[in-house]
Amino acid sequence: MNDSFLKELKKLQRTYMKMGITVSDQIYQSIKSFTDNDQKLARKIVEKDTKVNDEEVDLEKESLNLIALKQPVANNFRAIISLLKASSDLERIGDHASTIARETLRLKTENRMPDVNASISQMSLKIRGMLESSLDAYVHEDEQAARLIAEEDLLIDKKFVLAKNIIITDIEKDNNKIELVSSYLMVVRLLERIGDHIVNLSEWIVYNSTGKIVELNPGKIEPDLIAEEIKKDIK
Repeated sequence: MNDSFLKELKKLQRTYMKMGITVSDQIYQSIKSFTDNDQKLARKIVEKDTKVNDEEVDLEKESLNLIALKQPVANNFRAIISLLKASSDLERIGDHASTIARETLRLKTENRMPDVNASISQMSLKIRGMLESSLDAYVHEDEQAARLIAEEDLLIDKKFVLAKNIIITDIEKDNNKIELVSSYLMVVRLLERIGDHIVNLSEWIVYNSTGKIVELNPGKIEPDLIAEEIKKDIK
């Protein structure tokens, strides 16, 4: 890997890391806006929605230029492709966070579901921890750490199912909460999807290290794992 290529690759990697930090903050802010019904914060998040999108577009352009100019081979080419793919997942995570903020603006009612709020906050905290760990694994090209991070998504899937059950039980008691319940179901589903995208980040780290495309999502590999974990809680 020549010095010129390495310099440009490091630049792309810094942009990627910056995107990841921004997205992590987006998740925190969007969940806070929803659980606190903070309309002002939600509007602020939506107004900044294009920041991550613009960074992802810039990274894509710079990556393609680097490929065209340097014509990298083997490991060098793989490093750029994995970065491109991972940045796309980061952009999708940012979109999901913005959607949660938009849901805060759409849901005008002051009513909230405290039990579900607690679950949402726990999911958000875990997700941000996974995301930040994946950024660290990316920097250190730590394939083993990436695989362990992906395994943590099982907990996110489990929390999603438990939160969804609480929401559905609540609407069965009071069907006047349809709009509220709809919003909460959307938010927990979006958090579950963010977890899936973080698993994708881990998969791209593994690809960069090994050249192999792998499936690391535990819920897809062994769907019954989630049900088994929930049964443990019931016992």
